[in-house]
Amino acid sequence: VNQYKFQQKMSPADFLEIGPPVKQSYDTFEEDLAHTFLQRLMILDYRARYILVRQDNPDMSGSQSVSVSDFQSVMKSKQSHVHPMDVQMAVFHCSDSFLKQNLVTKLSQCQYALLLLVPDPVTMDIECPLWTLRQITKTWKKTHIKDNSDAITMKTMPICKAETPMVFFFRLGSLPVSKSQLMNTLINDRHSTFFHRNCPGSTKSRHLMDGVAEIAWYCPAGKPNDSFTDCTAFCNLHGDALSFEKQREILIEKASVTVVLVPTLEKGQKSTTVIQDVFKSPNPLIILIADNDCGAVQVKDGKYKMGLKDRSQSDVSEGLKGIIREILSGPHRSFQLEIMAKVPGVRVDEDDEVCQKGKSAAMKTVNMLQKEENSKIKDTFLPCQGDLWHEWCRINKELYHLKGNTEQEKSQKQQQLMQIRQNQCKASCSELMKSFTESLLSLPSKEKEYFLKWTQILIDALSTDDLSSILQSYDEKWTELLTLKRKHDKSDLLTSKQTELEQISKTLQSATFGLEHIFREMGQIYEAHRAVQAASSHTEWVKYPELAADLMISGHPVELMDGDAVNVPLTWISSLLDEVIKKLGDQRVFVLSVLGVQSSGKSTMLNAMFGLQFAVSAGRCTKGAFMQLSDYILVVDTEGLKACDTTRHHDNELATFVVGLGNMTLINIFGENPADMQDVLQIVVQAFMRMKKVKLSPSCVFVHQNVTDIAAAEENRDGKRRLQEKLDQMAQLAAKEESCDAECFGDVIAFDVQTDVKYFAQLWEGSPPMAPPNPGYSESIQELKNIIMSKAKQSTGITLSHFKIKIHDLWNALMNEHFVFNFKNSLEIALYRKLEVEYGNWTWALRSNMLTIENQLHTRIENRGPDKIERSYIFKEMSKTSEKIQKDMLKYFEDDRDKEMLVQWRGRFENKIKEFQEELVRGTERKLDEVIQQKKACKKLDDKKTDFEDKLLQKSKELAHQLKDKAKAEEKLKKQFDGVWSDLVRELTTNMQPIKDINFEDDLANILHILGFEWNLIFECKKNGRYKTISQVADYTEYVVLRKHQNTREQGFASQMYEKLKCQFKIFLEHGDQELITSLITNVENQSIHKIMTKPVATRGYSPTYLQEVAQNVQRTVTEFEENMKYAFKKEFTVDLLLYVFDRAATWLSESHKKFTVKNDAHTYLESKKTQYYNIFRSFCKGNSSAVVFGEMICEKLKVSIVEAVCNKTAIDLAGEMRCNLPAFNGNRLNLEQHLLKSLAENEDFDAFITYIQSPRKQVEAFISERVNMYMFREYKEKAQNILRKNVYGMHKFVCQALIEATNKVKTQRGDTDMWAKVFFSFLKDELTVESVYCQNFRDINNLEFLKEEIEKGLVSIKKEMSKFNLDKMEEFRRNPAKILIDQLCNCCWETCPFCGAVCTNTINYHSPEDHSVPFHRSLAINGTSYRNNEIMDIEFCTTVVGSDKSFYPNEESDDRVPYKMYRTAGKPYENWRITPDESKLKYWKWFVCRFQEELEKYYGVKFKGDVEIPSEWKTHTKEDAIKSLDEMW
Repeated sequence: VNQYKFQQKMSPADFLEIGPPVKQSYDTFEEDLAHTFLQRLMILDYRARYILVRQDNPDMSGSQSVSVSDFQSVMKSKQSHVHPMDVQMAVFHCSDSFLKQNLVTKLSQCQYALLLLVPDPVTMDIECPLWTLRQITKTWKKTHIKDNSDAITMKTMPICKAETPMVFFFRLGSLPVSKSQLMNTLINDRHSTFFHRNCPGSTKSRHLMDGVAEIAWYCPAGKPNDSFTDCTAFCNLHGDALSFEKQREILIEKASVTVVLVPTLEKGQKSTTVIQDVFKSPNPLIILIADNDCGAVQVKDGKYKMGLKDRSQSDVSEGLKGIIREILSGPHRSFQLEIMAKVPGVRVDEDDEVCQKGKSAAMKTVNMLQKEENSKIKDTFLPCQGDLWHEWCRINKELYHLKGNTEQEKSQKQQQLMQIRQNQCKASCSELMKSFTESLLSLPSKEKEYFLKWTQILIDALSTDDLSSILQSYDEKWTELLTLKRKHDKSDLLTSKQTELEQISKTLQSATFGLEHIFREMGQIYEAHRAVQAASSHTEWVKYPELAADLMISGHPVELMDGDAVNVPLTWISSLLDEVIKKLGDQRVFVLSVLGVQSSGKSTMLNAMFGLQFAVSAGRCTKGAFMQLSDYILVVDTEGLKACDTTRHHDNELATFVVGLGNMTLINIFGENPADMQDVLQIVVQAFMRMKKVKLSPSCVFVHQNVTDIAAAEENRDGKRRLQEKLDQMAQLAAKEESCDAECFGDVIAFDVQTDVKYFAQLWEGSPPMAPPNPGYSESIQELKNIIMSKAKQSTGITLSHFKIKIHDLWNALMNEHFVFNFKNSLEIALYRKLEVEYGNWTWALRSNMLTIENQLHTRIENRGPDKIERSYIFKEMSKTSEKIQKDMLKYFEDDRDKEMLVQWRGRFENKIKEFQEELVRGTERKLDEVIQQKKACKKLDDKKTDFEDKLLQKSKELAHQLKDKAKAEEKLKKQFDGVWSDLVRELTTNMQPIKDINFEDDLANILHILGFEWNLIFECKKNGRYKTISQVADYTEYVVLRKHQNTREQGFASQMYEKLKCQFKIFLEHGDQELITSLITNVENQSIHKIMTKPVATRGYSPTYLQEVAQNVQRTVTEFEENMKYAFKKEFTVDLLLYVFDRAATWLSESHKKFTVKNDAHTYLESKKTQYYNIFRSFCKGNSSAVVFGEMICEKLKVSIVEAVCNKTAIDLAGEMRCNLPAFNGNRLNLEQHLLKSLAENEDFDAFITYIQSPRKQVEAFISERVNMYMFREYKEKAQNILRKNVYGMHKFVCQALIEATNKVKTQRGDTDMWAKVFFSFLKDELTVESVYCQNFRDINNLEFLKEEIEKGLVSIKKEMSKFNLDKMEEFRRNPAKILIDQLCNCCWETCPFCGAVCTNTINYHSPEDHSVPFHRSLAINGTSYRNNEIMDIEFCTTVVGSDKSFYPNEESDDRVPYKMYRTAGKPYENWRITPDESKLKYWKWFVCRFQEELEKYYGVKFKGDVEIPSEWKTHTKEDAIKSLDEMW
């Protein structure tokens, strides 16, 4: 202690760190005494003073714990031990001012005496630690005479401000009786307020207590057995007062009554002079004489003496009480702690410069409030959180209960909200807030701490008197109201009393003013300025979140939910937590939420458990919810459930909110009232039920406080059984309310009644206000803390960023009536989108690998390879890539920081990857099988090719030799060759019929006629060409007729009726009908194209039966569709639909038939060889050797194959390059959607928009093709060309290497041309498709080296030529980048919202059980939706109406309506969609509606008019705003 001034002082932060639990055994080693003392005191264990010292004695078996006095008396040890009060004083001296304040506050709560005068242990200067007493508030009930009867007045005030009588005790010399023990009998005879010689652990020697003056207050309870009728202070000077003259004189002067204890009054004693001086003083004096046995005697006016000898302590105590009461009943001096600051020679801790600076700044702020009535302070100085904020909250809630024209109403309300924010900005510059925030911004950290403490102290002092009187009035009125209710009085008096009580409640709310309200104002100022974003001279608001973050980090509670407005300021809380993350990093915390009834001791329990600072004083019950950081525990404390001014709905909201936030929830049950318990349990169980339904899984612990007897284990077991039964019963009730299956509480949440229920003893040991905390309560606190710590270790907690997002999600869902329907877990959604991107990378790796494998196998098959490709072989080839992806997935799911949340999708995604791989393998197997079948089908022609090639070569060679010496012009050579060629082809194809081209037009007309359609109708439909746009028609009225009037055209009068009906028919054909017809066309198109593309046209040729089969299916589908409708289609519809489908299929059929013709028609085959053999003929004519001609022929064949191989590989490489580097292609489905919408807006092409709206996949495919072309031919043309060149060079190198190796091998073996050709082409067979080369006419070649050189020259020429190729060359071959990317990116979900038609953005197709979803829906006008039975466009957003009170028709054929809020109950497709209400700020579709208003009206044939005109706010958005708003999709 002598060195304490040079040590690092302990601070409150040291005790906010969560360390090992306090041991239950009340002993410790001497060196740990101070720390153990503090720990126990912090949990309100008054036995902290009586900690036993553990002695390790070699003579004893093991280590035993004995008290100091026991050890000295029994073991006769000479070893001295630390006096318990020395421990307390040592801790005090070694603490900084804030820990001292906490220490003294805890001592006060434990009903211990507090330090008043403290000698410095080194200099012996006297200090009054006034600062440490500043936050202590006492409550008492004063009894006084009013109207000849006892009246009781309740008072609550800071003890430093209280003016009370002060009774001062001191002793002169040594006494056989204990002064401190005697004083205790006056205050609380069951509790040692002052430590005395007979307390456990006391020793004769002490070092730090002598000369210390302690003070304690007796607070009456307003009962007849009160010792004193008013609050009375008792001051105790420790040690012999003869040695501490200065303290003695100061306190005698300030005392109302002085009590001095002396051993004797005999003359000659040192004490005599002191007694004489005190006796002369006018102040009342009581002398207690140890060696005298006389009773209480009044020596003179105000002077008493009483003997102690042979008298019981209770007798002395009662006599003393009587004298003091008599003295205090008359005029007497009052004592106030604050006057100690003016006593000369006493240093006051508040005089420290840093404390004074903080106080000065606080005074400057609080002085502004002095002239204002307490109930008006908030309205005057904190205007942003009053009516303005409450009105904002009211209007904001109305956004979720819209009626009528929701978009107009919504737009108006949003404008109102903005106006309120603007008004808040104007009102936000009050002098109070300026002064407060300036101090926070400018003061250093220590001064800032003092400033905040002083501000709270001064504010509390302002409102204390008012609050006391208001609370007393409230209690009185509440008592009167209860009396009337018990009498079942339903008169006007009851109503009057209720009104009075409500008025008092409002007054109480207005008068309640604390630091939290100033911070609330900061939050509102920040939110207002953030919303308005206008230029302002007031710029400090930007720094407010950082200021609040500093406070939160230092352990101050921060308001999470405004309990007065019942709202969470999301913008403020988000920014605050962002600043906390900036300062601490995105730390993981364990969120502990607390629920319980009002005034059940939740905050007291938390403060004791974690050393927190939640408000617990009278009149300051928690309103709303506060959060406080204690090391890695983030505690959320809430207002009480079942408060008199709250509703069941509010309680359910609050419970759902905090239960959802917490990793664990403490449910605090107070007392044993079954009705209260049942209500709380029902609220809590329902909250847990909701968490289960939205896939949140907190844990819970029930704390049962104020149990009468917690010692009986049997009773505990019975209590737990009853609690379990209640919980199970509540679970069944909640299950019915939430439409969920649950038979017991264990079905709702993991819960063990044996370990998750904790019984607490009552808080006070006796009756307040003088009762100390129950030691059993402290033990329960520690046991509960151990349970929490155990659960925290098992939990992964939550990052602060995720906690921030969770606040948003829970509150937004709660703003709507149906929490489960409307809960949107943003964190889950963000993680799922991130997972989708990874899924895209994994599937691309598999697809890319499969494309390469497919290329190789395709080449082998073309080179007369295997007749069957085994699926196992493909899997084997993919194994390396597959294994890598498995490792990548494992790493992703196990190493990601959010792995606990990702685990829910792990199994599903692993299965999806397997399914994707199997689908790839099946698809590749199917394609390769087609190639094999094609090869088999071509076998007849292939067998003749050898003969063809031989004869063609022989004839070319013969003709060339005939003309060899007759040099002729190119034209004549060509003419000679053409003549011979025609004869040769005729000769070779004798008896071989050419394959006919498709006569598509005739086939189609014949098929339609066979189906029963007239020729005139068929020709008319083909001629007008209307069929080409049937999928984009906005209004199908012209295609349909009312069913019962379908044949009235030819029936006279009925025909007139038809015309009249036709005029009215557009009203009949509702938007839903239009949507159904559009859907029918899309489905028929997709199914028909798919059916046609399964036909083996490329391998077996075209047949009209393919079209006939599809046509019959279409006709059948249309007929089935009509059966459930009130209308029927005209014949024109079916004809146009079939023409449209066949028109879409025509290109594919033509190309496939062309492939078949090339492979199977001898005439076509021979014609394709004409150029090749003319070149051979010409080369021979020039006199070239066989080696040169053979080399040219080889190069010609290689060129075709190399071009195909290079283009196929380049297509894959380019697709991979774009997949990785083009922003539109390198993310998930949502990312692609965002880029598509941006492109549509930039181009402002209405037709493209309509295609996207009605056939989204078609437009997405067009967008992908467009972006691919832009990349290849414009933006990255050079880069794309480089990829082509790289593949050209790579293939050139490969062929050259094969050429060298083949030549060397054949030369070594002395082989001929035939052997060389076989070896050379065997090296190429896996990479290049090369036709067979026939060497019969080249067997005269004997110089293979020369042949090699000739081929190398040809290869160089091919390389140069290919390096200059245009990239559109790839269109001629199997692969092209656009098709590859379409296969990859469009293999996703294409379901559309049943309301607005927005496309589900899930990257995975068939993603059940995940709901369909899209981050932003759109106006129903975009789909052409109109109101039933009229031509007025519906502009509403489905995300708005699902939060409104409106309803809809789920079926156009029905008149039954379903509330939008319950849309999932409307069956399919509604039940599979997650549409969460939001205040959608996405400007994109609002801009679109305004930009293309006329086009939409014309296209859909409906108008924006009347009550559904476009809101004016929509028209303010520019195209740039629209494009920028797309970023909100993330």
